[in-house]
Amino acid sequence: MGFERGFLDYERIEPAHRPVAERVHDFNEYIATLSAEEARLQAGRCMDCGTPFCMHKCPLHNAMPDFNQFVSDGEYEKAIRVLESSNNFPEITGRICPALCEEACTLGLHRVQVGIKSVERRIAEYAFEHGFIKPSPCKERSFRKVAIVGSGPAALSCAQQLTRLGHQVTVFEKNDLAGGLLRYGIPDFKLSKEVLDRRLTQLELEGVIFRTSVLVGDKDKLEQGVHCQATCSVSAQELLDSFDAVVLAPGSEAPRDLKLPGRELAGIYFALDFLIAQNREINGSERNPIDVKGKQVVIIGGGETASDCIGVALRKGAAKVTQLDYHHELPLSVPLAQIWPEWRPIKRTSTSQEEGCIRLFSTNTTAFLGSDGKVEKVKTVQVKWGEGRNFEALAGTEAELEAQVVLIAMGYSHPSRALIEAFSLQTDERGNIKAPLTGSQAYHTSQPKVFAAGDGRKGQSLVVHAIAEGRGCSKAVHEFLSSLPAR
Repeated sequence: MGFERGFLDYERIEPAHRPVAERVHDFNEYIATLSAEEARLQAGRCMDCGTPFCMHKCPLHNAMPDFNQFVSDGEYEKAIRVLESSNNFPEITGRICPALCEEACTLGLHRVQVGIKSVERRIAEYAFEHGFIKPSPCKERSFRKVAIVGSGPAALSCAQQLTRLGHQVTVFEKNDLAGGLLRYGIPDFKLSKEVLDRRLTQLELEGVIFRTSVLVGDKDKLEQGVHCQATCSVSAQELLDSFDAVVLAPGSEAPRDLKLPGRELAGIYFALDFLIAQNREINGSERNPIDVKGKQVVIIGGGETASDCIGVALRKGAAKVTQLDYHHELPLSVPLAQIWPEWRPIKRTSTSQEEGCIRLFSTNTTAFLGSDGKVEKVKTVQVKWGEGRNFEALAGTEAELEAQVVLIAMGYSHPSRALIEAFSLQTDERGNIKAPLTGSQAYHTSQPKVFAAGDGRKGQSLVVHAIAEGRGCSKAVHEFLSSLPAR
């Protein structure tokens, strides 16, 4: 259990953060990896609970007590082997996961939780540095071919698992580089693309084939806000004819819009228009065409994408950033006995919000105002929440906010219908690809030999859920391929 009195003798150690005044001037990562001694003490606080709720709440069911023990003993090669058995990309989850495991840490009932996420990152970085993570190509090939559409976390974890099982895997990505939103949605200050490319190189050396700038389906049918850099396309039928199985992992791509008066005004963008353009600029492509320098920026939405927009806008020199959240402001704490081990409904402040923005809660957007075709103001009203998802506007609380740039960060509705139509798939009531999560038909879609995983199946969610679904889908695909007649 780490150290016998570790949870009593040592306090939680937070990874060092570069000061706000310094980090807002660049896009470099600003959260440090724990040192060897910091990780040893942090991992040594683990109590090795008889019922490890941390493992239960983690979608990947990582064996936290085991790898904490190995880290506290300084046995990093054993630690990474334990971690790799359930998580393909611990260096990524160790950076961007919200750490559901820490919410369920038993130590958190009476002290401060173990910093599991920071220990995970330390394990991964140490393992890369010392050569413990290296390509593991399968020596026996099955000669079965699998096409995977999309290259986000669900697609990548599925691809790695299947290629290690001996199957020939080809990943189709409609943008110019692989990674999905890991590359183009998440800012570099949270996830350096060198970290992603390091892992993609491993996948290629293990045998995964990446075909980028290739769209599966019809480009003319993509919804507004779905980004595509494809220079060529293949049809769904071509994949069905050429591969033994097809996995669809497109993510939840269609952004939620605000169809309000004035929406047509210039200066109003979807969040990913801004984030993707900035990531491409940092990657050496054209400059971000959405100029926020010296401007008042209003961001509509209360989630992680909105927070990412805040951090990018501040680094691009925005004069003022205001975030509008129509949800009510949550309390700073709740009675743990009533919530634990579930995610606590409390007010949380992201690192980007710490860098400087105005947060307005219970604020609904009602219209956009402008002149000469450009947005100048956002009309709002305060709301009062009732039962369920019902709220009412409060008379007399109408207001107008100055805004030269508005970013809509309200989440995503469903995967692109273009892909769904190309394969003639059934969908659920929300427009996601219909495929069960459990049972004999787990991850199977309504079409033979077509599978689905990740946000395109589940709906928008977390990277850790996507990795878990990719792994689960790989098992279903492998069982399907193994049932086919021998060649």
